Amino acid sequence: MNDAPQSSPAAEVPPAGTPTLLVKIFGKDRPGITAGLFHTLAGFGVDVVDIEQVVTRGRMVLCALVTAPAARGAEGELRATVHSWAEASRMQAEIISGIGDNRPRGEGRSHVTVLGSPLTAEDTAAITALITGAGGNIDRIFRLAKYPVTAVEFAVSGASAGALRSALSPEAAVRGVDVAVVQAGLQRRAQRLIVMDVDSTVIQDEVIELFAAHAGCEAEVAEVTAAAMRGELDFEQSLHARVALLAGLDVSVVEKVRSQVRLTPGARTLVRTLKRLGYQVGIVSGGFTQVTDDLKERLGLDFAAANTLEVVDGRLTGRVTGPIVDRAGKARLLRSFAEQAGVPLSQTVAVGDGANDLDMLNAAGLGVAFNAKPVVREAADTAVNVPFLDTVLYLLGITREEIEAADELDGVVTG
Repeated sequence: MNDAPQSSPAAEVPPAGTPTLLVKIFGKDRPGITAGLFHTLAGFGVDVVDIEQVVTRGRMVLCALVTAPAARGAEGELRATVHSWAEASRMQAEIISGIGDNRPRGEGRSHVTVLGSPLTAEDTAAITALITGAGGNIDRIFRLAKYPVTAVEFAVSGASAGALRSALSPEAAVRGVDVAVVQAGLQRRAQRLIVMDVDSTVIQDEVIELFAAHAGCEAEVAEVTAAAMRGELDFEQSLHARVALLAGLDVSVVEKVRSQVRLTPGARTLVRTLKRLGYQVGIVSGGFTQVTDDLKERLGLDFAAANTLEVVDGRLTGRVTGPIVDRAGKARLLRSFAEQAGVPLSQTVAVGDGANDLDMLNAAGLGVAFNAKPVVREAADTAVNVPFLDTVLYLLGITREEIEAADELDGVVTG
C-alpha cells in the first residue's frame, strides 16, 4: 500500500473545444447577489473558469464564465433557472454560449495610467485609439482615484511599453493629461526603495532662493538656478557661484528658511503610504543638509543627502564642504541607498524634475519625471504633471481607496 500523501489534482483550464457559458448579471448592487448566482449555478455541477465584477454608481455588472452542464438538456434548464433567480432578485440576466476560455492575451503587457483633471471623453477616445494603433489591446480598465485627479489604469497587451510610450506621450502633452506607461510584472509591486529630489519635488521651493532672499540677491540666484536646471550650466560651477552670494549671512537664517519651506501637496501621504507598505524612502538634493536633515526628521525618512553650507563664527562663508551632490552624485547616492537598504537597483524608484536628476532617473528601476523640464520628461520612464506628489502611488497600482482605508485604520485625517 502506498502511504505517500496524494496531492489534489491541479486545476486545469477547459480544453479549447469545451462548451462554456458567459453568464452576465446586471442591476442595482446589494449584498448577496454574487453568492446567490453561484448558489444557483452550483445545482448544475458547472466549473468556474473566470469571474469579474464591476460596480459603478451603485450599479453592478457580474460576469461568470462557466463550463456548460454535461447532462443532456441541462443547459436550457440552467438558463431558465438563472433568469428566474435574476427576476426574483430584481436583476437582469444574459447568457451567451461559446467555446473554451477567454482568448490568450498578447505578448508585451503594460499598465497605462491616465491622469486628468478633468479626464474628458475626448481625451479618453484619443488615448484608447492610440493604444489600438500601437498594436495594443485593452484587457481591463480600473479606476485608481477620483480626486484630486481622475486616475484610470488600462491593462494592455500586445504592444511593448516603449511602443506605447512613444505613441501616447505626444498626444498627452497636447491634451494636457498625464499618461504613464509601466511594464507589467511582479517588479511593479516589488519596488521597495524610492529616492526623490527635494527642490520643486518634495517641496515647492528652491531652497537656495529662500536663502538668497535673506541676502538680498534672490534675482541673481534664481537666474543661475534656472539655467542650471535647464542643463545650460555645469551644476558644480553654478552651485559655487550661487553659494558665494550668501557669504556673511548669520546662521540664524537657517531656522527662518526651514520655517518657510512648503511641502508639495501629497508629500506626507506619499511617504506615509510607502512606509506602511514596507518601502524605504530617501531624498537627495543639490541643496543643503541644513534643510534636508530637518525634512528627514519631519517626514520620518530613511535616507537624506545634500551639500553642506560651511559656517564659521556663526556666519555662512559662501562655501560648501564635502563632496558635491550633483547629477552624477545623485545617481551614486541612489546606488548607495539601495545597497544599504538591501534592495536591487531594479527595484528602486527615483523621482525628480531637473536635468541634474537625469542620471538618477535613468539608474533606477523606474524613473518618474515630476512636473519636470521637457528634457527630463523625454528621458524619464514616465512623467507626472499634476501638482500632487502622491499621484506617484498610482504608478505602483495603489488606489486612493486603499490609501484612505489605511488612513482611517491609523486615525489619520487625510487632507
